[in-house]
Parts: sequence; structure tokens; C-alpha cells
Amino acid sequence: MKPTLNLTELASTSFIGLVELMRLAHANVDLAPLGQMLIDKTSDNLNDANALMDLATVLQLRGNRELALQVQAQAIELQRAYVSPTNQSPMLRVLALLSKGDLMANTPIEFLLENSDIELTQFYVTEDLFTVAGALNEDLPEHDVLFVAIAESEENLSLLKQLEPLLRVWLKPVLNKPERIAKMSRDAACQLLANVAGIVMPNTVRYTTETLNPAAFEYPLIIRPVDSHAGHDLAKIDSPTDLTDYVTQQNYDEFFVARFVDYRNADGLFRKYRIMLIAGKPFLAHLAISSHWMIHYLNAGMADDAAKRAEEARVMSKFAETFAKKHAAAFQAIYERTGLDYIGIDCSETQDGDLLIFEIDSCMIVHAIDPVDLFPYKPAYMAELFTAFQDLLKVA
Repeated sequence: MKPTLNLTELASTSFIGLVELMRLAHANVDLAPLGQMLIDKTSDNLNDANALMDLATVLQLRGNRELALQVQAQAIELQRAYVSPTNQSPMLRVLALLSKGDLMANTPIEFLLENSDIELTQFYVTEDLFTVAGALNEDLPEHDVLFVAIAESEENLSLLKQLEPLLRVWLKPVLNKPERIAKMSRDAACQLLANVAGIVMPNTVRYTTETLNPAAFEYPLIIRPVDSHAGHDLAKIDSPTDLTDYVTQQNYDEFFVARFVDYRNADGLFRKYRIMLIAGKPFLAHLAISSHWMIHYLNAGMADDAAKRAEEARVMSKFAETFAKKHAAAFQAIYERTGLDYIGIDCSETQDGDLLIFEIDSCMIVHAIDPVDLFPYKPAYMAELFTAFQDLLKVA
């Protein structure tokens, strides 16, 4: 789908949603005019929660996180439930439970249901939703299936714990149960997958600035602040002096530390696979190829390198009978040990051929907004992934 360029028409819709807004941002459309239109819209109607939530998303996409969260909080005070637009008569009603926060705080489920016959209502859960006795003081919207989209984080652990007893006896099917999501922290996840044949996930340990002893480690190592994602303040440390300098420069109190594994291929390039397990079946969302060890799809230069895109296309076309088949036992073990219906895996292969896991969690973004002229091979594979997710909801 091409970006909607008529921003005035877009701003007039009742609720735009993340998919369309991120598609515009991905296409380098200036969102400032749309943001102003939404501000004007909320000025005319102070109770327009949908416009406030869209404005919060625009602000996040433009990098104004602090103001975005303030606007989001205003929207949630007015209204907890947000219905994503659908072009079809809904065959299924899905309720996704979300927490307040930035774009990493929840599973971006909207992308998985784009252009489907499933109606999605996203409902924001906050601490004041619960009574002292642990019940809900507000009825949840009608639904056929409930999906917990709240991601594991320090801030979300309390919500996940409060939801656990409620959803254990829920009358409708519940996917991605909160007690399972709560085990996805970096240090807990590596313990969960410890001793699985064919998997290498370096032991990750949590330290405070007081307990970090540069002389106690083997180098090189990887360090990142607790609750950081997308490579923010992630660093490879090669010596005790480097570690001391890193911690001194950071404004954080706690860090995750793990040994660094050199996963370069024979050609000197690093490759990172984003794989989604849907009811235990692996689907390749993307392959990023880079000369740098810290890879993200946007910084890997995939759009600028035809050879990289050609390799990604080849890997996608043969994924089921090659990579997925080779690591089938590992993927099954991840599915069984996490107990999650839908989970993302950022991974590669060690130089010995084992599955090297960087991270597992339930909130990794997968989408179909890459330009088709550059990535003509992607729509078919993303459609297959989306269909599998939608089928998971329908048979729940």
C-alpha cells in the first residue's frame, strides 16, 4: 500500500492508527503538518481521544518522546479503547491489552492485522484499572479473543502480575499469557534456554554501577542499560578501562552484561535474522547484513545495496527448507520453554553453525511497509506471516 499523501483527508478520519503513520514516516513524509492538524482538531474538541492518541504517535515518530507520552496519557484518561480501522466486515473481534509507553512498550499487533477481516480493539491497562481486591473496575470491550500485547519491561512487570490471576480464569481464549511474557527479560530468557542443544545464548547478568567490577570480566563483552532496546547505548567493550569509561558516561544505574560472540561469516559480514514463531512455526521477517556487529535493519544499508537485497530474497525463498529445517529442534525448544503463542527472535549463527540468539521477546516489529520497488520479494512472505498470525487468532 502506498502512503496516504492527502494529509488533510487523513487528519479528518476518526482514528489513523500506527500503521498508516509509520508508513508515512518510513516514506520520509514530513509529519509536522499532520501533527499541527491533529493539534487543531483536539483544540476544537478537547475530548477527542482518538486525535490525541494519533498526535502522540506522530510525536513519537518525530522523536519527541517526552511530549508524546504526556499526550498519550491525556488520551488514555479520556478513553482506554482504540479501534483500528478495517476495510472489511469483521469476522473476529480481537482485544489487545496494552500498557502506556513508547513504541517499544507493546506488541505492534496492528501491522499483523492490516487489511484483514479481524477487528482490533487496543485497550490500555493502567494501575488504576484494578481495584484493591485485584478485580477490574471497568468492563473490557466485547471480544472473541484476547491478546496480551504488553511487553516485558521493568515498568510493565506490575501490570503483568496483576493481569495473571484475572486472565487465568478468563472466559475467552487468551494468547501470550502475562506470566509467560514476564519471563522475557534478557537475564531470565538466557536461563530459560540454557543447555538447549544447538542454541548459543550467552549468559546475561544484571549489574548495578556499584557491583560492576571491570577487573572481574573476560573481554570482549556486550553491555547495555536495563530496559534499553534497538541498540540504544549498547556497546562492545574490549578492556577494563573501556568499561569504566562507558559506565562513567552513562546516566543509568543498572546494566546487562554478556560475553561478545564474533558471528562474522567467511566474507567478513555479520547477518542478523528476525524470526517470528507463530504457534511454534518459524517465519523469517527480515535478514539484515552489515559490516558492523551491531545490526538493525535500518542501519544495515539494505535499501542501498542490491546484493544484500538479493541475498535476503534468496534466503527468504528457501528459509523453510534450509535455515528453519536446520534449527527446527531449537525453535521447538524456544516455543515449548517460553510458552508464548507469538514471539520474536533476533538471531544469527555461530561460526560452528549453532543458533546464536541475541534476544527473544513478544514486541518485535514486523511490517509490510518497505517500498515494493526496492523489496519486490517481501510482500508475499509478509502476507504468509500475517496470515499465520491471523489463523492463530481464529483457531484460538
